[in-house]
Amino acid sequence: MPDLNPQQQAAVEYIDGPLLVLAGAGSGKTRVITQKIAYLIRECQIRASHITAVTFTNKAAREMKGRVSDILGAAETRGLIVSTFHNLGLRILGKHYKKLGYKAGFSIFDSSDTLTLIKGLYQQDSVSNVDDAEDARWRISRWKNDFVSPQQALSHAENDLDMRYALIYERYQRQLKAYNAFDFDDLILQPVILFQQHPDALEHWQKRMHYLLVDEYQDTNASQYQLVKLLLGLRARLTAVGDDDQSVYAWRGARPENLALLKEDYPSLKLIKLEQNYRSTSRILKCANQLISNNPHAFEKQLWSDLGIGESIRVIECLSAEAEAERVVSELHSHKFQKRTKYSDYAILYRGNFQSRIFESYLRELQIPYVVSGGQSFFERGEVKDIMAYLRLLANPDDDTAFLRIVNTPRREIGASTLEKLGEYATRREQSLFAASFELGLTEVLNERAINKLQNFSNWITLLSDNAERGDPVKVARDMVDEIGYEDWLKDQCSDLKIAERRMENVYELLDWLSRLYKDEKGENLGELVAHMSLMDILERNKEEEKSDAVNLMTLHAAKGLEYPYVFMVGVEEESLPHRTSIMEDNLEEERRLAYVGITRAQRQLIITHAKNRRRYGEDVECEPSRFLAELPEDDIEWEGGGRQLDEETSKARARDHLAAMRDMLA
Repeated sequence: MPDLNPQQQAAVEYIDGPLLVLAGAGSGKTRVITQKIAYLIRECQIRASHITAVTFTNKAAREMKGRVSDILGAAETRGLIVSTFHNLGLRILGKHYKKLGYKAGFSIFDSSDTLTLIKGLYQQDSVSNVDDAEDARWRISRWKNDFVSPQQALSHAENDLDMRYALIYERYQRQLKAYNAFDFDDLILQPVILFQQHPDALEHWQKRMHYLLVDEYQDTNASQYQLVKLLLGLRARLTAVGDDDQSVYAWRGARPENLALLKEDYPSLKLIKLEQNYRSTSRILKCANQLISNNPHAFEKQLWSDLGIGESIRVIECLSAEAEAERVVSELHSHKFQKRTKYSDYAILYRGNFQSRIFESYLRELQIPYVVSGGQSFFERGEVKDIMAYLRLLANPDDDTAFLRIVNTPRREIGASTLEKLGEYATRREQSLFAASFELGLTEVLNERAINKLQNFSNWITLLSDNAERGDPVKVARDMVDEIGYEDWLKDQCSDLKIAERRMENVYELLDWLSRLYKDEKGENLGELVAHMSLMDILERNKEEEKSDAVNLMTLHAAKGLEYPYVFMVGVEEESLPHRTSIMEDNLEEERRLAYVGITRAQRQLIITHAKNRRRYGEDVECEPSRFLAELPEDDIEWEGGGRQLDEETSKARARDHLAAMRDMLA
């Protein structure tokens, strides 16, 4: 493996016990993981079907599997599992769901499905505030990530709010089971429960996994840590790769201390550090190292590079948010003009999504193409998901997830209690919710009024489905949207009429798309049309962003794992980075790690900006530069603004560069 440095080579070849690879930013950790998989198969004679590698995103998993296939070929990698934690959990549940009391065809609830369910529970309780539903969803998710059961949440409740959320958690979990559904967090939690309660299932998977590799270990939560620990068993054939300095997901349960916990659980753990950075210049790394040295560390490391010292880091103070955006876009435009670079070489990074708007405005003004990462896709919008659920149910009445989403959207007075009892009955009868609503035996669990409400809805769905099958499915879909009064319901749900109108425009766009599909594919039935649309939804969710020549705008969280030649970190002020909430909660360490992630995205040049004044909470306020700027090495910073002037030599050099670029262009 001639392309590996000595530390990388050692990490690949060590198989005598559990291994922690402390991999700094840009140190080639993916190469180590993929080469190790190849080494295990070819040199250690471990069958690919006995090797599992897990990471956190589908994109990372695809990239990892693709690299391994490039090294070994398809035949040697047959049976290899390279997946996200959640896909691995889904695989486990798909094999053993009966042991947990579930039936075939269980549903997976996404965040909007769970929020709808929780809102239904709140509506049952007249003293509760439905606006609390979002907070309850986050709390339940955090409990699951921390491996806390409803009973434990109840016993540890310290106040009335904790108790209310714990009671909702208990009812929520009971209702999920009645619906034969798991939520996203259950894909980790439930396999752990399965393994704890059913040793035979655990033994099956321990025999299946002779070697386990875990990427981004610092981002694991308590449930994921327990899952890994159970799968390893006593053999502990593990390579964990991570970097505690890049743990920035505490808000979703990540525990960087899990890296240190490995040493406690596995005393024979070997540590190998990857400190050579293949991405950035020495100056950028010096700034990153000095900044992050202010955080406590279980493992010390120092990034270094042989790519040269590089340019100074520029810190620019601007008068206002508008001046900041104008300056950044002007600098970017001028730099591209001078250096003949591509727009895709540039990234503008910020702490919160809302900060992108003003930069977008100035980029559009100069007709500079850009792409905003992490924005909401068309299919993720609630109104689109609602109408798609209606169409899915018309095409397939046994789609329980679709049934649950729209049975009470808009309201039909079919309460959560009714649906819970229907779900329990359907599970016993091994039927879908839709089919169960017609059964005579339903009278044993529901009163006449509840049954009438359910059957009125189900009969209506049957009628629409028949009409769509026999006639024009597009007309049926349009009439259905009018019949349920969806536009009026949106107006009631939205705080602003314009928001409701924009959401309804998305519904019309979806119906127009359905119409175009029907015209282009004459003879297709509704089921085929919906299948085509659902596939487009999945592809849109999973596709990597097309590599177009455009400036990249994204949050610091979204930038993790990426790199760009030229990076602008903007809005680096107190109450922004570090964030106001983090200051109040005295949680500066993660904010510092977030700044570290931003700095280490830059390959050649880093420009940091902050505004002297900014509009916050409806009024103009004076802003302080972030405390993190004072933690950077003074000798490597070129300060501009705030009364500071560039030295004469630097000013002349920039003028010469600009003039030379003009001459080249004219020539």
